[in-house]
Amino acid sequence: MLGPNPVALTGLLALLTGIAPLSVDMYLASLPDIGRTLASPDAQVQLTLSFYLIGFAGGQVIYGPISDRHGRRMVLMAALALFITASLVCAAAPSIEILIAARFFQAIGGSGAAVLARAVVRDVYEGARVARELSRLAAVMALAPLIAPLIGGALQTYFGWRASFIALTAVGMASAALVALFLPETLRSRAPEPVSFTSILSSYRTFLANPAFLAYLGILLCAFGGLFAWISASAFVLQNLYGLSPFEFGLAFAVGSAGYLAGTWVAAHIVMRNGLDRTLGIGCLGLAGGGVACVVALSFGLTSATALVLSVAIFLGGLGLALPQAQAGALLPFPQRAGAASSLVGFLQQTAGAVVGAVVVALLSRSAWPLAAGIAVTGCGALAIWAFTRDVRV
Repeated sequence: MLGPNPVALTGLLALLTGIAPLSVDMYLASLPDIGRTLASPDAQVQLTLSFYLIGFAGGQVIYGPISDRHGRRMVLMAALALFITASLVCAAAPSIEILIAARFFQAIGGSGAAVLARAVVRDVYEGARVARELSRLAAVMALAPLIAPLIGGALQTYFGWRASFIALTAVGMASAALVALFLPETLRSRAPEPVSFTSILSSYRTFLANPAFLAYLGILLCAFGGLFAWISASAFVLQNLYGLSPFEFGLAFAVGSAGYLAGTWVAAHIVMRNGLDRTLGIGCLGLAGGGVACVVALSFGLTSATALVLSVAIFLGGLGLALPQAQAGALLPFPQRAGAASSLVGFLQQTAGAVVGAVVVALLSRSAWPLAAGIAVTGCGALAIWAFTRDVRV
């Protein structure tokens, strides 16, 4: 069992949380090819991402409350089984409609891994250790968006878009095997009431009545909105507008993701010394600075992808600093209902990402301005919420 070994536990939880970015980032380079081979317009192909985000958001609503009652391990295995099955359907999909539907169910399965990984961290650790462990977990899982586009670009180049979903099936099977063999049950006190729609709503009302929870949640919504503006629009902007090949897109996306990796690494090393709130503030400055840099780059008419990608890397660096701290701040007040709190946070942040991403893609034409504006507005919004809610969060 992995309970006594923090390094091994962090590694397994990072793999579980990495399922979501792998499922999104690995196939991004294939979006144009999916449209060509399945005879679908860009807007319809983008629905494979939007419906994934919707499914990922909706799935998170149920996993936390169920695991608070029945335990983390059994619920996690069921979620991984659904993810594996849906990934196989994605790989064999003969039409865009079936691919969209399969992505929805793939997301419902993958959402369980993300929710329960955060809940396990809250089960095992206390106080500032929660923020540090979430930062470490984020640093490890940051490798997924760093390498996934490179792998996806190579798979697209040599084998076509279906290969990415076969690879995701293998990742899901490996994760399920490791959980079955090594992950202990971490829930220390099971929720006394049966799981019902009424009990779930009651828990969520408690969370939403907490001012500190709302402040951290607002920062998370802004951060995820900017992140998914980039994820949703980057393939179309960098390949269709800037002329990058699928592999070059993978490299560019990896450069941006390197900013996130750097941010999570810094957060894991400074949060115990600087505290959760100060680390969060530094991250929000990075979010705002990166968003403003995107606007400045386009305002000066820079025509290469380099300026845009480097600006996004600053934004993602701020995300790496801010995200674990905001998640920890939202979970800390509710040690007995960590699963339900994690569910609500995950649902709302993914919903915000899906909405912002869909709006940005819908506004794209022959300009990167909708992408830059989306990142700037959300980044500055996160900084404003942090600045004006400091008294509430203390």
